[in-house]
Amino acid sequence: MIKAIAIDDELPALKIIENFCEKTGLIELQKTFTMPNEALKHLKKFPTDLLFLDINMPSMSGIELYKAVEQNTMVIFTTAYSEFAVEGFNLNAIDYLLKPYTYERFLQAVNKAKDSQSASLPIEKNLEQYLFVRADYSLIKIAISDIVLIEGLDDYLKIHLHSTTKPVVTRMTMKGIMEKLSASEFIRVHRSFIVPFSKIENVRKKIISIGEREIPIGNSYEADFFTLFKK
Repeated sequence: MIKAIAIDDELPALKIIENFCEKTGLIELQKTFTMPNEALKHLKKFPTDLLFLDINMPSMSGIELYKAVEQNTMVIFTTAYSEFAVEGFNLNAIDYLLKPYTYERFLQAVNKAKDSQSASLPIEKNLEQYLFVRADYSLIKIAISDIVLIEGLDDYLKIHLHSTTKPVVTRMTMKGIMEKLSASEFIRVHRSFIVPFSKIENVRKKIISIGEREIPIGNSYEADFFTLFKK
C-alpha cells in the first residue's frame, strides 16, 4: 500500500480523493488537510510516500509547499487551472490531475505512483536491474548495465548510455540518483560525475578513462574512490 496524504483548501475536493483512494485499494490515505502549514508540520513528524496536492491555495501554493517538503516524496498535483501543468511537471511530479477528473483518470495517476515507488527501491532489491527516471513527461526505463556515465548539470542529470549517443536528461539531484544506485556498482568521483566501476578502463593520475571519455576525480572524492577502486 502507498501511504498518502491530501492537501486542498476545498473539503469537497478532499472527499473525492478520499473516496477514490478507498476504491483503488492501492492507497492508504492517512490524513487530509485544508491548511498547507498544518500539512508541513505533519510531514516533518510523519514522512509519507505520496502527496495529493492542490496547486491554487490562498495561504500557500501547492508548488511552494512541495518545494518546502524536506524528504523525497512523490506528488500528484490537482488543480482546476491547466496553466500550472508545466511548472508541476518541472518539479518531477508523478502526474497532474485537472479538475474535475474521473476515477479512471485518478487510477491512471495512482498506477504511475505505484510504478515509480517500485522503481525507486534500492537497486539491490530490484531484481530486474533497471533504473526508472522521469524525462520528457514520461517514465523512462534504463538498464543499469547500459549506463556509462552520469553527469550533473545544475538541477538536471544527463545519463549517458552505451546503447545510444543521446543521453537521457532528467530533473534529479546527484544525491537523489545515488540513492537509487548500488554503492558497490557506482561511485561519485566529482561533484558533476558518477561512474560505474564496471565501465572504468584505466585510471591515470586523477583521470578516469571510459571509452573515449575522460572524467576528472575531484579532490574531495579522491580518497574514497581509490580506496574502493583498489578493492
